[in-house]
Amino acid sequence: MLVAEDQALLRGALCEILSRDAEIEVIAQCATGAEVLPAARRQLPQVAVLDIEMPEMDGLEAARLLALEFPDIKILMLTVFGRPGYLRRAIDNGALGFVLKDAPPARLIDAIKRTAAGERIVDSDLAVSALERGDSPLTSRETQVLALSRTVASSSELAVRLHLSKGTVRNVLSAAMQKLDATSRSQAAQIAESHGWL
Repeated sequence: MLVAEDQALLRGALCEILSRDAEIEVIAQCATGAEVLPAARRQLPQVAVLDIEMPEMDGLEAARLLALEFPDIKILMLTVFGRPGYLRRAIDNGALGFVLKDAPPARLIDAIKRTAAGERIVDSDLAVSALERGDSPLTSRETQVLALSRTVASSSELAVRLHLSKGTVRNVLSAAMQKLDATSRSQAAQIAESHGWL
């Protein structure tokens, strides 16, 4: 299997725990999402365990690219963030499973084996939360503008970066704020991020 986790200490501990199981062999380790596809090409793992929050490329995008090129590799997402939007995006991007990092080691090992067998594995509390909250109400354009607004200060700069008019940017942000019942774009971005929609 392949393990992708940006925190070296956690990655090492995770690989050590997994290697104690006679049925699991860790054949590749990655510290960034960008390393996942090249490592998969070299090693051809049966299962890939991907952290969601990684530098260079997040685990969700790495999962999407991995599933496109290697549809037979089973993907299990691992994260500390129990956000329903992440669950939906992970499944849409080809992941079979989604496990929270605070799961006991025995549960993670069981999830890996079940994922290898082609079963869908989702933390039950997270699944219930995802059903209760539903999918993102934001359009892809609203998501794009809201995500960029977290790091870009002015509407003028957003317009330039996205090749849109200032009026369009204001309208898109206004629509996103209304959908999320937010009073500011920063609050809207915070709400969307807490649900895993950005």
